Amino acid sequence: MKVLRGLRDDQPLTFMDEEKLINQAQKGDLTAFNRLVLEYQNMAYSVAYRIMGDPASSEDAMQEAFISAYKAIKRFRGGSFKSWLMRIVTNSCYDELRRRKRRPQSSLDELTDEYGDFDFMATDNPGPEKSQTGQELMQAIEECLQSLPDDQRIAAVLRDVEGYEYKEIADIMSTSLGTVKSRLYRARNSLQECLQRFGELLPLEYRLNV
Repeated sequence: MKVLRGLRDDQPLTFMDEEKLINQAQKGDLTAFNRLVLEYQNMAYSVAYRIMGDPASSEDAMQEAFISAYKAIKRFRGGSFKSWLMRIVTNSCYDELRRRKRRPQSSLDELTDEYGDFDFMATDNPGPEKSQTGQELMQAIEECLQSLPDDQRIAAVLRDVEGYEYKEIADIMSTSLGTVKSRLYRARNSLQECLQRFGELLPLEYRLNV
């Protein structure tokens, strides 16, 4: 099965449309499944890229995830199809990371809650016009993210980059709500502490007073 890229209907799927496509896909209709792929491929790629850190690995992980989803869709028993699919994407990334025996390299757009909105961390469409300081800051963020355990990194990506609700993250990561909150708390504290080693690169309002 080939994941379709670059094709998208103008209108997003309604809940009824999605249910109908899921039912058709469960009966073996590949066209219906591909329509679901088109609906969620950008979201899936975004999650995979934040975890894997490079386009090729992200494409591979996403491709494997959609193949696995097609094979498993008959076992889907309702609920949030998005969470079910993102769980498969996340597991595909985990598998790829284990195969490569390395940590994911990803970028975090912002940290929230205890530490506020770190808008200066936004990394959309980085280009040569970025200042040297900005490039050094992003390298510092990457270094700090690489120091996180995978489960903490993925929880932070899902919550603070992709904006999933805690319950959705618990479903995606197949764990409890309390575990998700604990991972996020540890991830944010670790990132905050790590970034202070690069304090001269941080905007003044984000530096800790010592």
